[in-house]
Amino acid sequence: MFWFKQGLCLLPVFLVIWASSTFIVSYLIALLRRDVDIVFPYISDTGAQPPESCIFGLMTFVSACAGIATIYSRYKYVEKLSEETRVVNVCLNKSALCAGLTSCLGMCVVATFQETTVTVAHDIGALLFFLSGVSYIILQTVISYQVYPFGSSMTVIRVRLFISTIATLAFFPSILSQKHRIITEKKLISSIF
Repeated sequence: MFWFKQGLCLLPVFLVIWASSTFIVSYLIALLRRDVDIVFPYISDTGAQPPESCIFGLMTFVSACAGIATIYSRYKYVEKLSEETRVVNVCLNKSALCAGLTSCLGMCVVATFQETTVTVAHDIGALLFFLSGVSYIILQTVISYQVYPFGSSMTVIRVRLFISTIATLAFFPSILSQKHRIITEKKLISSIF
């Protein structure tokens, strides 16, 4: 049987394709309207002005819903696997579920509050999204290690470990650059007044 005919395995594929399309479509619209620079703008900058903000918000909300469905199905899969094998702590699986759902909530906040309109809410949503998202990735890596060889392969564990490492390393520069941007904006505002 083909892999895409088994259970809900199309759900994460849809999530990846749709989330990637969200950023690409809003970037292309913002680029065509000359709302952003061509060289690596912030993701939020590509969805800050109408009409790309409307498309960004809607597509990000759909991504968050697909993320919730994917996270919950992974939770149920690990729960069922744990009933049979007792390899994963129930609290660890529930912690991963909470971290994943919190990340999706942060994604909805980012989609709802544009960076240029309600900066504080947008930044809190982004922090919530990234921090709990990285936590979710790390917890899923640990869970994959614990369910090996029943529900994961060594290749999946290594890929998740690689992604966890990259996500953790990328988290700190993104927070520092955001803090630098806020400080620069405050200095600019104080120099005007």
